[in-house]
Amino acid sequence: MRLEQLEYLTAVVQHGSLRRASEHLHVSQPALSEGVGKLERELGVTLLDRRRSGARINRAGRELLTHMTEVLEAVDRLRTAAGDQNGVTRTVRVGTVNTATSSVVAPAILAVQRARRNASVEVVDLAHGGVVTGVCDGALDLGLVNLLVGDEPPTDVDATVLVHGEVVVMMPADHPLTDHESVTVEDLRSERFVAMRQGYVMHRFAQRLFGDRPPTATYLTDGSARGKLLVADRLGLTLLPDYSLVDDPLTTAGIVTHRRLAAESTSVSLALLQRRSRRVPDSVVELRRALIHRARVYQAGSQA
Repeated sequence: MRLEQLEYLTAVVQHGSLRRASEHLHVSQPALSEGVGKLERELGVTLLDRRRSGARINRAGRELLTHMTEVLEAVDRLRTAAGDQNGVTRTVRVGTVNTATSSVVAPAILAVQRARRNASVEVVDLAHGGVVTGVCDGALDLGLVNLLVGDEPPTDVDATVLVHGEVVVMMPADHPLTDHESVTVEDLRSERFVAMRQGYVMHRFAQRLFGDRPPTATYLTDGSARGKLLVADRLGLTLLPDYSLVDDPLTTAGIVTHRRLAAESTSVSLALLQRRSRRVPDSVVELRRALIHRARVYQAGSQA
């Protein structure tokens, strides 16, 4: 058994396919596939379900992935202790539904990188289910999702609520509704609306808000990042958590703004997910701590 075989498997889990894993590792796909195959033969167990849509770790693979990760993390610690400056720093992978990027996530990552110059963080935009699955499978070190009141966090992970906020209406800064202190559901029904696709919490919230009378003109998009751009391009209005708009570049540049929903008090929370594990790399611990600290700073400022 060779270390690169373990690295090949974890890369396939992280990136979802042999092709993307080979591109990330700068290894030919046949070589990577052969390496994983040799590992499976040596262990006497199939670790991946190979499909046309990509390779996905199976149950047996998930049970062994924790042990493989521990081996790779031990090697990283050995390299660090030996002062091997040429060793590859372990990248912390964070899955997010693109929430609180400017108010919490980006400042936390910058704080970690200032404290540790060789810190490496990869942020992956996914739908809610993809974030949860990635954290449970070990493909993601941390996950960030939105939760509405009554939502239960996944039972297989530790969930920490970072920020409480409210759902607001995002609109171009010169939209006529900016003259109002709040926006009614009827106001929204009469406007073009940018809706999140199924799989996002804001999709579920909008369905509940509009019931059987949705806006006549609706555009569907994947995630808040694209939704914000569509609003900035004046294609319509959308619904997002307020902490996803505060400090956003589009907001600070005066391109977009937001207003409260009239007669609507539904709150939304930003939750940090982490798989339960006996051993957590220092880099993950540091980023988790930075996210919690930044969230407290943001929350205190928003309540001032």
